[in-house]
Amino acid sequence: MRLHDLAGTAGVILVVGAYLLLQLERVASNAHSYLIANALGASLILLSLFAEFNLSAFLMEFFWLAISLLGLLRRARV
Repeated sequence: MRLHDLAGTAGVILVVGAYLLLQLERVASNAHSYLIANALGASLILLSLFAEFNLSAFLMEFFWLAISLLGLLRRARV
């Protein structure tokens, strides 16, 4: 497995793991840890896409990252 594959896989694990914890009610949707996991996961997936580009996946992860960062910014202001 190449480095970009490892980065993408780690990103998927972070995003899916965060979503699982949300559904199990172990974390709140505005929790710092949830938002960080989503932002970091999306960033790692985006990194992997630079090696093997896919426009639809890139757009999905770009907006996932942007929304996660928006949540972090809003949380920082409260």
